[in-house]
Amino acid sequence: MGWAHILSVGDKKISQIGAWAEGDLPAMLALNMVRGSYTEFRDPSSIVISQSIAKALFGNADPVNKTIKADNKTSLKVIGVYEDLPRNTSFYETKFLMPFFNKNNWWGTQTGAWDNHGCSLFVQLADNVDFDKVSAKIRNITKPHFKMNDESIQVHPMSKWHLYSDFKNSKPVGGLIEMVWLFGIIGVFVLLLACINFMNLSTARSEKRAKEVGIRKSIGSMRSQLINQFLSESVIFACLALVVTVGIVLIALPSFNHIADKQIGMPFGNVWFWLLALGFTLFTGVIAGSYPAFYLSSFEPVKVLKGTFKVGRFASLPRKVLVVVQFTVSIALIIGTIIVFRQIQYAKDRPVGYSRAGLLSFEMKTPEIYGHYETMRNDLIQTGAVEDMAESNSTTTEIWANNGGFDWEGKPAGFDPTFGTVATTYDFGHTVGWKIIQGRDFSRNFPTDTGAFILNESAVKMSGIKNPVGKVIRWNKQNHVVTGVVKDMVMESPYKNL
Repeated sequence: MGWAHILSVGDKKISQIGAWAEGDLPAMLALNMVRGSYTEFRDPSSIVISQSIAKALFGNADPVNKTIKADNKTSLKVIGVYEDLPRNTSFYETKFLMPFFNKNNWWGTQTGAWDNHGCSLFVQLADNVDFDKVSAKIRNITKPHFKMNDESIQVHPMSKWHLYSDFKNSKPVGGLIEMVWLFGIIGVFVLLLACINFMNLSTARSEKRAKEVGIRKSIGSMRSQLINQFLSESVIFACLALVVTVGIVLIALPSFNHIADKQIGMPFGNVWFWLLALGFTLFTGVIAGSYPAFYLSSFEPVKVLKGTFKVGRFASLPRKVLVVVQFTVSIALIIGTIIVFRQIQYAKDRPVGYSRAGLLSFEMKTPEIYGHYETMRNDLIQTGAVEDMAESNSTTTEIWANNGGFDWEGKPAGFDPTFGTVATTYDFGHTVGWKIIQGRDFSRNFPTDTGAFILNESAVKMSGIKNPVGKVIRWNKQNHVVTGVVKDMVMESPYKNL
């Protein structure tokens, strides 16, 4: 949540992610304050910072009532320091909060813009309030102010943000929970293979254990006792496997956390973790040892000791079935792995619609940069190291703004789609190397291009505009002429629309 800002105290300057927030947010998040308080956060000149920010800027000194300059233009007084939020929260990267209605916050001037979705809205409900009932009451709250034919407002529980973040018809339909289920199913199949292997190996050794079964039965052992023995052996193997697995995880976890940039730890102090681990281990041991236990305990002692014991014609049938299941699951996993690998390779190698060679991007966070863009551009090009430079309101790999309210000739009645929009300077197309397929690029030789539009293939297809070059699109009560059409650029996930 939030954006990167430059925070400075004297000669110390750091870049960290922070957010403009209204006065009630620190209390809603129940921030654990270690110094100061957030009670005065409604003051437009205040700021609350995390412990890591306080350490970086002030060392061991008390930062409360000290001044921090944000983005080299906004002076803010530190009123409190809160404990850094844990890694497993959506707010982990947000290291400080600034008052929403500070005069330098552009978003604070957009409170009357119903079609602006650039800010997050947090709601704290009373106890025992039904989410669905609240959503039903506020669903159409924006209709009188902004026409959204395919959207509605609803509350989404914070506990579901991470795993249920995909919506369809204004209802959560999935998200990362699909990955959880996918890896869970793969884990079950791998465990199934291990159980089948154990069953097959145990039954394959039946001849070696046949005399043991015969002798034990001849001296009075009951079949139930033999079944318990074999099941106990299987459970012991499963428990040993659990111990070995925990050891391997402990050894591999630091390297995995480093590669994946995570902070996953073993919850040794969690009772539920041990109950589930032991329960699952016992279940696996019983399942893996069930067939061998019932099969081995069925041998007749007289035939075994006389050496006349022979496996029946259908005795090998269960093993054959298990082998078929084993190979089926193995082949399915191999095919799935190949498909996923090919998808990754395709996403890595698919045309992105622009040139990534030598392309760099950085955020203009301070007036020294965005206040003197043209001068900086000219100076960098004159060095000979920079071929071209352009400015946009989002990076080439993201879309930060989505807008509606567009109108054009032939637009169907009631059709009001939302388009991802990127505002750029003249030289953006040449800098990123996008591919013009109709019309022309923006040009400094045409002063009217300050209000021109360039569409991509998807925008043309969605709008249904035939021969869009030269057509007029009306937006925000102004006419915008389409000067060109470019090939689609992969500006978000490379796995979309595969």
